[in-house]
Amino acid sequence: MNITASQVNELRKLTGAGMMDCKHALVESNGEMETAIDYLRKKGQKVAAKRADRDATEGVVISKVSADAKYAAVVMINCETDFVAKNDDFVKYAHSILDLAIMNKVETIEELKALELNGRKVEDTITDQTGVIGEKIDLGAFFKIESEITAAYIHPGNRLATIIGLNKAEAPNVAQIGRELAMQIAAMDPVAIDESDVPQEAIQREIEIGMEQARNEGKAEEMLEKIARGKLNKFYRENTLLNQDFVRENKKSVRQYLSESDKALTVNAFKRVMLG
Repeated sequence: MNITASQVNELRKLTGAGMMDCKHALVESNGEMETAIDYLRKKGQKVAAKRADRDATEGVVISKVSADAKYAAVVMINCETDFVAKNDDFVKYAHSILDLAIMNKVETIEELKALELNGRKVEDTITDQTGVIGEKIDLGAFFKIESEITAAYIHPGNRLATIIGLNKAEAPNVAQIGRELAMQIAAMDPVAIDESDVPQEAIQREIEIGMEQARNEGKAEEMLEKIARGKLNKFYRENTLLNQDFVRENKKSVRQYLSESDKALTVNAFKRVMLG
């Protein structure tokens, strides 16, 4: 059967599949567009099944805020190779999923997978993409924050992204502050907002490390825990967002930087997502 270039191009636009795959699908489907689409989707399912046990550790991590800036989300879309992760079409696909999450103010990754993207459930489009690309594709992570005002940052290369929520949308320069703190989180990788938010297991681990260090330095056994607890203050300064040095002006803490805008301004939540 004679398959025209316009038919192939139309199928490519509809599915994102390669030119030769589209031509073959149309030949197998006697030129019937819907049948060809089904053919490519079935091919995607077969490829996905074959690659289910493969590691998808590359990909993109991107974040964005809603138009009203009260909702922010970050998604990780995984693939197998860095080559695919840098492909413009793959990055556009990731952004389409993130935009869908923002538009619907999605709560969970399961809810996101169930939403429709171009007439197909997101979960099904992931299978379709596996068939198109020939690599395992996965929606690796999704997180959201809702607050009075949010901000987002994507580090160049799309391998690291952050979101943050602050408590006062009317504070002076709050949009810029949010952006700068989203970058701070990317650079400094805090474990919590403040001392009181640090998980107890993390505190206990630091105490055990501090005790072992003191023991190796020959300190008396009865003094080990007291010395270790004293070292916690340094841990808090380095690892809790409000107590970290502000990276753009390290003579002040993040808490001091916030108070210069509004003494009641603080951070409600943040999330940092990184490949690997």
